[in-house]
Amino acid sequence: MLIKVGYEITFELPAPVAMVFLLYLHPSRSATVRKAEPLRLQPSLPVSQYIDSFGNLCGRLFAPAGRMVLSHDAIVEDDGLPDPQRTDAIQHAVQDLPHETLLYLLASRYCEVDSELTNFAWSQFGISPPGWPRVQAICDFVHGHLRFDYNQARSTRTAAEAFRERVGVCRDFMHLAITLCRCMNIPARYCTGYLGDIGVPPAPFPMDFSAWFEAFLGGRWYAFDARHNEPRIGRILMARGRDAADVALTTIFGGNQLVSFNVWTDEVFEDNIATTSQRNLPCVNATA
Repeated sequence: MLIKVGYEITFELPAPVAMVFLLYLHPSRSATVRKAEPLRLQPSLPVSQYIDSFGNLCGRLFAPAGRMVLSHDAIVEDDGLPDPQRTDAIQHAVQDLPHETLLYLLASRYCEVDSELTNFAWSQFGISPPGWPRVQAICDFVHGHLRFDYNQARSTRTAAEAFRERVGVCRDFMHLAITLCRCMNIPARYCTGYLGDIGVPPAPFPMDFSAWFEAFLGGRWYAFDARHNEPRIGRILMARGRDAADVALTTIFGGNQLVSFNVWTDEVFEDNIATTSQRNLPCVNATA
């Protein structure tokens, strides 16, 4: 399967500013890229790249005052299969976990592994079978507990606040699920990237970057999605981290206004590989 992904993001900058961004495909996806256009900037600016501590490809630049447009297109090969399911995947005892997974058991900016959610998690999921069934039970709970509402998006909402308010967007679903997993001693990390309506009915709202999470079970990381709560086709990873704070699309060190934000991800075919459908998205806080 071939999937065309891309974006066009426009900012108005009242003064020169430095910027860091995670708008590239994840390095683990490099072998699957059939065709990619370099990141395009208007005006043309020099960009330096680096790999952060989570293995994400990042860019940084210094932009002059005025309007700045960032855009990118890529065609990515995908196996076309739904997210892998391994219902017998075990939960590891903490003492048996690989060193690099321990970070994903700890509290982070949006995921408070504290007494409120820890006590709830053990009372709610302590009797569930450990391993895959426990993570799925957490996803089932979060999926039913929160109501999805773009109009209720808030960049400062934490997992505990989402738990109490019972509303949010995809990042809130993932933060709550990640936190409950960590409370149950299951390493969990936040993912962001593209997820189109492939194999499912089209969603009745504009395209956006998506969020999901990965849980470490049976010696590897598996993708889970507490918002959709079903295996999906065509997740194209951009970045991973402890939570959304680690994978902000853009971090601008100064005043800025988001003027427009367009994202696309569509299945394409060899005979019409240039076809792309683009849909407008209302402005959101791109630093969140």
